[in-house]
Amino acid sequence: MSRPREGSAPRRFARREWGPLFGTVRSALVARRWRAVSMTLAAVCLTALFQVVQNQDWGYRPVQDIGSVRAEDPLWLALLRTPLSLFVPALDLPVWGALAQVLLVFGIAEVCLGRRRTLAVAYLATLCGTLYARVGIALGPDSPFGLPASDAQVVDTGPSAAVVGLAVYVCRRQGARWTGALVVVAMVVEVVVKPNLAGKEHLAAIAGVLVLMGVQAWRERRQEGGVPRPGTRSWKPPIKS
Repeated sequence: MSRPREGSAPRRFARREWGPLFGTVRSALVARRWRAVSMTLAAVCLTALFQVVQNQDWGYRPVQDIGSVRAEDPLWLALLRTPLSLFVPALDLPVWGALAQVLLVFGIAEVCLGRRRTLAVAYLATLCGTLYARVGIALGPDSPFGLPASDAQVVDTGPSAAVVGLAVYVCRRQGARWTGALVVVAMVVEVVVKPNLAGKEHLAAIAGVLVLMGVQAWRERRQEGGVPRPGTRSWKPPIKS
C-alpha cells in the first residue's frame, strides 16, 4: 500500500519552518491571553506615548533629552539614554510601522524567550548599533564600514535595531533558520540600496546577536559534551576495580 501524502512541499516547509514557533505562541496566548505579552503591550503604549509627546511643541526637547541617542553625545550620556531609546520612534518614518514591528516581534519574543531575555537581547542589539555609529564615524567614509562625520548628528534607529536583533535571535531559537537568514539578507540589501546610518546600525545589531548566539551554542556544546569543570569530582581520575 502506498503511504498517504503528507501535503505539498510548501506546506511541509511551512510546518518545518514555522510549526514550532506557531505552536509556542498559540499555546501561550490560549493559556494566558494578553498576560502572555503584557510587557509587549506596555512597550507599544510607551512607543505611542513618546511619538505623541515628541510631536508637540513642548514635548520634543524632553523626549530628545531622555531617549534620543547621537554619536556626538558623550558616551556616558548615550549609554544612559539607550534603554529608553528602544521606544522612541524615528520622526521621519510612519509610527504605525514601528508600533506594528514592536507588537509582532516583541510579542513573539516575549512568549518564546521570556521578558528578561527579550529585554536583554533587545538592549544588546540597540547597544551594538549605538556603539557601531561611533566606530564608523572614527573610521571615516573611505572605509567600507565607515560613516561620514555628519552622521554624528543623526539620531539612532530607535526600536528598529532591537526588532531586527530579536527577529534573528528568535528564529534561531525556534528553528526558523530560513526566516532568520531572510531577515539578514534583507538588511544587507537595505544597506546596498540605501547605505545610511540606520541600515548599518541594523547590521551591527545583527552582528552582536550572532556573536551572542555563537557563544551560547559553544557553551551548549561544552555542556552536552560533558566537559568537566574544575572543583568537581569529574576531575578526579576514574576509579579502577
